[in-house]
Amino acid sequence: SVHILGKGSKRRQCPLWPDTMLELHKLAGQRQPQERVFLNRCGQPLTRFGIHAIVERHALKTQVAIPSLATKRVSPHSIRHSTATHLLRAGADINTVRAWLGHASLDTTNVYAETDLETKAQALAKCDITAGHKTTRRWANDPELMAFLRSL
Repeated sequence: SVHILGKGSKRRQCPLWPDTMLELHKLAGQRQPQERVFLNRCGQPLTRFGIHAIVERHALKTQVAIPSLATKRVSPHSIRHSTATHLLRAGADINTVRAWLGHASLDTTNVYAETDLETKAQALAKCDITAGHKTTRRWANDPELMAFLRSL
């Protein structure tokens, strides 16, 4: 893992794949551990604005191969959001994702879970009362209740 600076210069650990660590060591060269890895063209630490410019520049180049990107907002935050969503879809515990993102409250992280309609649809499919068997429960014969449940 590597220590990164979060908002307000708060340090937190971020797990990385071994291959990623090797690449970071190559990139950092002989720098001291407290020195920054990512520098701009002037040798200064890369700012969040510099990172945003890099992401935008690469998104524009990628639009040639993937034209649908022209209608999307690609930013460091959208990459962060997609990563959190993919982690949740892969079964990561929401509290783990909260810690990884550096959120103080689960309410902030729940936004990622709330917006994931695909996961909601999969959960609903697991509970499909019409799948493979006929139910004899009285509540299942209530058309209004069943319509409401299907609309969720």
